[in-house]
Amino acid sequence: MGSHDNGEECVSEELRTLFLFEHLSDEQLEMLCANGHIETFPAGPLVHEGDQATCFYVMIDGELVMSKRSGGVDIQTNQTSQRGVYFGAWGAYIPGEEHVYAASVRLTKPSRCFVLDAEEFAKFMQTQFPMAVHLLEGHMVGGRRQNQILGQREKLLALGTITAGLTHQLNNPAAATARAVADLREGIGHMRHKLAMLAEGKFDPEGLRVLVTIQNEVAEHVAKTRDVELSALEASDREDEIGDWLEAHDIIGAWDYAPTFVDANLDTDWLERVAAKLDDVDAKASMQSAFGWLKYTIDNELRMDEIAEASKRISALLAGAKQYSQMDRGAYGSANVHELLRSTIMMFGEKVGYEGKGRPVTIIKEMDKSLPELQCYPGDLNQVWTNIIDNAIQAMGGHGTLTIRTARENEQMIRVEICDDGPGIPEDIIDRIFNPFFTTKPVGEGTGLGLDLAWRIVVEKHGGTMSVQSKPGDTRFIVCLPLVAPAPLTPTPGELSAAGTE
Repeated sequence: MGSHDNGEECVSEELRTLFLFEHLSDEQLEMLCANGHIETFPAGPLVHEGDQATCFYVMIDGELVMSKRSGGVDIQTNQTSQRGVYFGAWGAYIPGEEHVYAASVRLTKPSRCFVLDAEEFAKFMQTQFPMAVHLLEGHMVGGRRQNQILGQREKLLALGTITAGLTHQLNNPAAATARAVADLREGIGHMRHKLAMLAEGKFDPEGLRVLVTIQNEVAEHVAKTRDVELSALEASDREDEIGDWLEAHDIIGAWDYAPTFVDANLDTDWLERVAAKLDDVDAKASMQSAFGWLKYTIDNELRMDEIAEASKRISALLAGAKQYSQMDRGAYGSANVHELLRSTIMMFGEKVGYEGKGRPVTIIKEMDKSLPELQCYPGDLNQVWTNIIDNAIQAMGGHGTLTIRTARENEQMIRVEICDDGPGIPEDIIDRIFNPFFTTKPVGEGTGLGLDLAWRIVVEKHGGTMSVQSKPGDTRFIVCLPLVAPAPLTPTPGELSAAGTE
């Protein structure tokens, strides 16, 4: 509490002139005067946001500026010279709460204030207005509890959406793997049959050696050219050429073999070289078996490629899910905002895709790759991106263009914009979209906490800012985040273990 050098005797009649105290009884005013005092403070800071709340202040004469920190800077919320304005430990009477100053107060000129110790103020309120204290406690604690429960439900709703998308995405490569394994099993069966035919004596040992060499060459060729893609017209023309060549060489099932050789990026020149090698070892009679053997070799190589690709896709999806959920890191730490955005987009699966992918929602990214990593709560930020993107997709009716931009906002902050080309947010509701429980969805479909939750994560937890600009065809949610968010007040298990090793 401030010095009492400038203290003066408290007169109850002067307190009654302040709107806060005008309806108190004489006895209550005397009680306040007995426990408090009037003090004149010089211009300058008086109360600092986040400090232990030790005093309750009521301004009698003077002027003050109230401010709160946001994004690492003080934002002025009020400037007043109104008699009776109160500040400081005004919530001290709520039991079981950690009492800190909710805002900073700076006096712009010397000001007289009634000052009451926080404990005395709490005792006064609890003895004189017990019902009001209970009601206010219920309002504060109950409201916070309600927000926590519904906030958890909002997270579960988002998780349900994400899980459904992830399940669908995992199903595709899993099904592809199952199909490829079935084809591989059938192909190996055919190869065993061909091997039996080859072993019946149609090839001498030299012929078998040449065939195994050709088989190795074709497997290497498939591996080298797996990324080469022919256009539909090129593939069709090559299939005709290979089919004609095989038919001209009396290969039964020529037109069944042709697509496989095209898939392996082989051409008639390659077939000629194979035929020449077989001629050299007098294996003309077994060309049918030789090409059949090569076809099944190619089929099996291609099926194994499909299994490898599907496995990589599953691994990538699971890695994205892990990154999204932040299962592999603590709640607070270093993160690349582009990685967070990428893992969140991946969770939307078939709903969104990059240009040319043919997805219902096209995504365009304009990223500033020079942005530094953030010290933040990565899992919570992914919840923010999920809620904004999900709202954007719904606003566009599931079809449209989503644009994501990142940039430096200033030396201390970065900026993320998530834009959609939907119909826009009507003017009469745009001021309410961050309010708790406000929703435009039909009853039972939305809690109205999606954007409220996002706002609390960005503004309250990270010390950032969140705003929206909207007109038909261009709605932008703008999130500005400090490079270093406030760290948790209590040490994490990792910090505790690190401290124990020093």
